[in-house]
Amino acid sequence: MPQSRLSVDVRRLLELTEALTLSGSRLEDLYWEEQLKQLIGKLYKSRKNRHVETALDQLIPNKMQAYEVLVELAETFSESTEIHDKTDYDVLLVSAPILIWTRYQLPLPTPLQRKDFDLIEAAFREHIAAPQACVALLPQVISFEQMPQSFQDTARLTQQLGRQAVTSEVKPIEITPLAHTEGMLADARFIIAAIAVPKGQPVFHWQTPSAPAVQSRAQSLQNWQHAIEPCFNRLFAGCTIDYQQPEAFFVSSREADRRIRPLALKAAAIWLQNAANLNGSDIRATIVGCGENMIEEYRVGFTTRQSNQVIYGCVWPILSKEEANLNNEGLPDIPDHIAEQLAEVGIKEVKRLNGLAQGEICDDCGAPFFPNTLGEMMHPELPEEIDLEPRHFH
Repeated sequence: MPQSRLSVDVRRLLELTEALTLSGSRLEDLYWEEQLKQLIGKLYKSRKNRHVETALDQLIPNKMQAYEVLVELAETFSESTEIHDKTDYDVLLVSAPILIWTRYQLPLPTPLQRKDFDLIEAAFREHIAAPQACVALLPQVISFEQMPQSFQDTARLTQQLGRQAVTSEVKPIEITPLAHTEGMLADARFIIAAIAVPKGQPVFHWQTPSAPAVQSRAQSLQNWQHAIEPCFNRLFAGCTIDYQQPEAFFVSSREADRRIRPLALKAAAIWLQNAANLNGSDIRATIVGCGENMIEEYRVGFTTRQSNQVIYGCVWPILSKEEANLNNEGLPDIPDHIAEQLAEVGIKEVKRLNGLAQGEICDDCGAPFFPNTLGEMMHPELPEEIDLEPRHFH
């Protein structure tokens, strides 16, 4: 979009970000950061807008250093805030991801019972938050789709939960209803909390000086997992569960995104073999990068050895601009990593396509198209005799 068509606030964001990017000293950094903090804070409190996201879009792909500067500040100022209530509090929005997967089908989600919520809240206070911290949790475990979808939404949730933590006044917080999950084989669920502490005090349990931070951090995760396992083993009977380190909202969400990818890929590959009654050696996989000007995701198409018709597919999303440029940097190749994951579940014939494909989707049903071994992007079509639905685990 031409600069002349951008709003005044977006142009100011870009000016301040470029000034910070060019800064050569910490003192100058602090000045520009404070300017950005005031402007971003004003935008988050204004009526619904996506000015920060628009500014970030303007920096891709030619000003990536400025992009990294602005996205870090946008995340910081939306997942943390300051609240005054008799004293000044620092507030941090925290996410505790729980990864779940199965070769059958994930159980349908149900609301948390009061005893489960009380158990989770007590465990969070004891093992994650600093001893003197105030804590407030969302009353249900949420999925990726229910997470805040913008920086402004994240900032609003930080304010709502933070004030609840400080005042102990529980007010309803709107949560997007959970989308239909029938047929899902792998997913991440999140316990979302706000931790409020008097300004300058430790936020997390492992910041206290009782033990070295690295050791205390690992022990906190172990204790947290042990405390909440009875609840989640019951909620997700028959599933494999992986508990991630509770951490600041954006860091932990990205880590969950990163770690769910191989789990979802392998769960899909195992389901396909079971549903189609095929051995891994009977299936071929084809990988291609998709996007407009750069790779935004890899798509994996599955065909049988006897046909070029795509019967199933899986999307491997790109989570950072660095990942999109891995080949150019000489770092490990994502398609090679995908191939390694498929080999672990018996699919060893994998073809990697060069170039960038368009991320086509079906106009009728919205399903993504996947590549066959000839490089054709196709709508996946399972043979009619295959049971389309993963089986419930009982």
